[in-house]
Amino acid sequence: MTTGSPWFRDTNEPEPEPIPADPYGVPSPYREPALAPYPYPEQAAYPEPQQDQQPYQDPAQTYQQPPQTYGQPPQTYGQPAQTYREPEPEPVYEAPYAPVYDASAEAPRQDAPTPPYEPYEAPEAPRAPRPSRRRPSDDTAVLEAVEALPGTDTGTGSVPGSAPEPLPGPGRAERRRAAKGGSRGKSRRGGPTATPGGATGGTPGDAQPAAPLSRVEARRAARAAKDSVGVIASRAVGELFITFGVVMLLFVTYQLWWTNVLAGQETDRAKEQIEDTWANDDGAGDDSKPGAFEPGEGFAIMYIPKLDVVVPVAEGINKAKVLDKGMVGHYAEGSLKTAMPSDKQGNFAVAGHRNTHGEPFRYINRLQPGDPIVVETRTAYYTYEMASILPQTAPSNVSVIEPVPKGSGFTEPGRFITLTTCTPEFTSTYRMIVWGRLVEERPRSQGKPKALVG
Repeated sequence: MTTGSPWFRDTNEPEPEPIPADPYGVPSPYREPALAPYPYPEQAAYPEPQQDQQPYQDPAQTYQQPPQTYGQPPQTYGQPAQTYREPEPEPVYEAPYAPVYDASAEAPRQDAPTPPYEPYEAPEAPRAPRPSRRRPSDDTAVLEAVEALPGTDTGTGSVPGSAPEPLPGPGRAERRRAAKGGSRGKSRRGGPTATPGGATGGTPGDAQPAAPLSRVEARRAARAAKDSVGVIASRAVGELFITFGVVMLLFVTYQLWWTNVLAGQETDRAKEQIEDTWANDDGAGDDSKPGAFEPGEGFAIMYIPKLDVVVPVAEGINKAKVLDKGMVGHYAEGSLKTAMPSDKQGNFAVAGHRNTHGEPFRYINRLQPGDPIVVETRTAYYTYEMASILPQTAPSNVSVIEPVPKGSGFTEPGRFITLTTCTPEFTSTYRMIVWGRLVEERPRSQGKPKALVG
């Protein structure tokens, strides 16, 4: 075994040949042959360098070749020997296996149902808070104005003897007065009106805190915050008109609705009372004599089948005792006295309201000639047929209730009936007249007439 160290060298190996002192003196078998002489004369001027001359070498880059020892492996200097390796082949990209799509093997695809269209609704913008319209009282305004004064102790927790904290801006009274009458332009002190934020009426850049008010100015500000006489008067007039409107509305409701309710109750009681009187009567009374009934006393019941009217008939035409109670009144006083249904000759004239208080004659203008009007008394039924109508006449025209009424078309005495009421509706300017002639007198013992049965 041969190593690089001379101390472990095998003694059987031959000694290496000594290296000559001038290695370049012996021609090397591996040296290239000398170049041919220069073919051009200009090149001959330059002598060819001698064999023994060494080319210039940089001392810093001179390679010192170590002595070579035969039979020893080459030594590496500084770095191990690098072995050449063949580069590994780059991997070839292979696409992943994808199965062949078979449309027949797949179930038909069902698209998801499209949701119904909903129109876009923009979110509602938040509403700004409404400013309070409460007006402070005079004492509150004075107290708030005094609080704005520097050095005033209002009992809000300040330490006695310590300096009061500076206010950030004008007092509450001044701010409220500025907010209320900001269009005035100037305060009572002659300067610009202070805004609620503590700035004057100038530009935002030159805002300055307003000067505090004195006690006198605070009282003036509180006095100015009071409502004027004109404002108070306008409020009073407005409240008066509102009250008057409410009263009128209640009055109209009472007249058009509540009076009918009360009249219906009164007529029901009057009919029951008349029927009880007839049931308890032994037949000794006679209703054909004048003055047989007291004023306001009910003595008959009137039926108008076409208008579905059933109303009691009372003695007299007193408004409070008869007409306003929903009953029909018989003309039986003084010069307006008329005949009774049982009289053998004459005009049985009655009056009733057309609107309010039961309004029994509201639709008598719809009656046509031949329509029946039945009056039931204690002893008999009296059936009249409507003959004629007078749409409008003066209230002073009393000839329409005479025994032979004028304008009715009757020329000879007979047994007639006259219905009178106010016209136009909801007024009492004129009177409407309806006349009828007696066609049947039927005792109550024989039952009701055909006009009521049919």
